[in-house]
Amino acid sequence: MSATTPLSHEVLRPQPAGLLHDLSSIGGRALRAVPRDLEGIVPPVFIALFFFIVNIATLERLTESVAGFDYTAFQMATAILLGVTGVSRAPALVLDVQDRYFDRLLLTPVRRTAILLGHMAADVAVAAALTVPIILLGLVLGVRFDGGPIGVLVFMALASLWSLAFAGFGYAIALKTGNPAAVNSSFLLFFPFLFLTSSYVPREQLSGWLDAVAGFNPVTYILDGLRSVVLVDGWQWGELGQAVVAIALVGVVSMTMCFAALRGRIRRG
Repeated sequence: MSATTPLSHEVLRPQPAGLLHDLSSIGGRALRAVPRDLEGIVPPVFIALFFFIVNIATLERLTESVAGFDYTAFQMATAILLGVTGVSRAPALVLDVQDRYFDRLLLTPVRRTAILLGHMAADVAVAAALTVPIILLGLVLGVRFDGGPIGVLVFMALASLWSLAFAGFGYAIALKTGNPAAVNSSFLLFFPFLFLTSSYVPREQLSGWLDAVAGFNPVTYILDGLRSVVLVDGWQWGELGQAVVAIALVGVVSMTMCFAALRGRIRRG
């Protein structure tokens, strides 16, 4: 009589694939969805280009008496911030929450932080791409980067990092509320930051109280850093350093909020 060998019943469990794989999967999915969501990308760029041209036509003659002042280059920094601020995959993340894809994703071994970091990696790529038409228009209008190609890359990097820092607020709202309307309204947070600063005239032309407010506004230093690349000969490390610090301060606040919202959403899930 032959002895029967008992069958071993092994439980098959999904294994983590690694952080880089998770980031590439989430980020790749987010980037592939961009062509289907052009209505979230085209309007900001159109608005930025529109105000770029209109502001130059309206205000440039007021600065003609200032020797060596290039108002077109001055305004390009404002146009860049208008074009990239608030552009993120946060609305798409809201849809993932609503259709329960986010909950299904939590059932996989994907790293939870990769869910946000993958979307943010896509945001940086999109923001960098959105700077291109604005920079091209600036070059057509006579703006010159004294730093050459490296100056252009620094300009794009600052704009992309700011876009990422501000996007944290959108992700925080998306994960906290799951409400598309609330996420779309997050851009309104930027308007006080933009207009209470040297967005349209040099800071020395601001009135007393507005100059004081602009001194505490991080966007002031981001604009100064962007403008230092196109308005001043040579590298202005002080302005560039202040711009990076301002972006980092805003990023610390926004990222703290969005990762706290992610933890809250995971606990609810």
